[in-house]
Amino acid sequence: MKLYPIESGNFKLDGGAMFGVVPKSIWNRTNPADSNNLIDMAARCLLIENGDRLTLIDNGMGNKQSDKFFGYYYRWGDHSLDKSLNQYGFHRDDITDVFLTHLHFDHCGGSIQWNKDKTGYEPAFKNAVFWTNEDHWKWATEPNEREKASFLKENLLPMQESGQLQFIARNNNPFMDQSEMDFGILFVDGHTEKQMIPHIQYKDRTLVFAADLLPTAGHIPLPYIMGYDTRPLLTLAEKALFLENAEKNNHYLFLEHDAHNQICTLQTTEKGIRLKEIHTFAQLFE
Repeated sequence: MKLYPIESGNFKLDGGAMFGVVPKSIWNRTNPADSNNLIDMAARCLLIENGDRLTLIDNGMGNKQSDKFFGYYYRWGDHSLDKSLNQYGFHRDDITDVFLTHLHFDHCGGSIQWNKDKTGYEPAFKNAVFWTNEDHWKWATEPNEREKASFLKENLLPMQESGQLQFIARNNNPFMDQSEMDFGILFVDGHTEKQMIPHIQYKDRTLVFAADLLPTAGHIPLPYIMGYDTRPLLTLAEKALFLENAEKNNHYLFLEHDAHNQICTLQTTEKGIRLKEIHTFAQLFE
């Protein structure tokens, strides 16, 4: 097995929305805002090469939306999914599996593209299986009003229509499900229904793709929960268990949305679980 960090693009979001009830005077120390109260965000994905299987975890916003849509997200930098794949000698047609932690547009938008003949939407990974889970699929395709703007039909329905969509089978383990994938999956429900958090065994370490359970290193303190979460008190409980387990077992947390920090570890302090160290992927694995 070999892993590769894939940078699909950077954008900005409102810092207050990203930190919920935490005052700006506190979160601004770790995630400084610009004059418009926007903080830097990444859409960092992970590629797993394991024999003939090439699995991409999440794929960013994609590029099929209108300029008006992207205007709300202030994209910056020169990262792109294709450029990042090419850096490691891969093309999107090489991808055999696309694993989606959840179906918000900033995690799955790259799954579907507007085809070059401009006749409709099609899978951007023509040789891949798209993996989600049945409960989350129902949640996303019959969305509540709070999340409706994050679940875009053009990102979802073409996956199903292509015949490339499959559901992860649950075995109802209370902490970690083993799956059809090359990793274990933690299911959490606070941010959205049945978000999936991959736990990957790699080079004698456990690398955890933290997705939106822990979007940036600045979100480590327990009450630092996004205003986007549908069930923040449930996130609080899930996050407490997650952080405790990660600290106890020295997990390396791969940060999908932290534009400036790739991986972090945790330690217990008198104030609770806090940041221990920041690592780059290259420092740990290359």
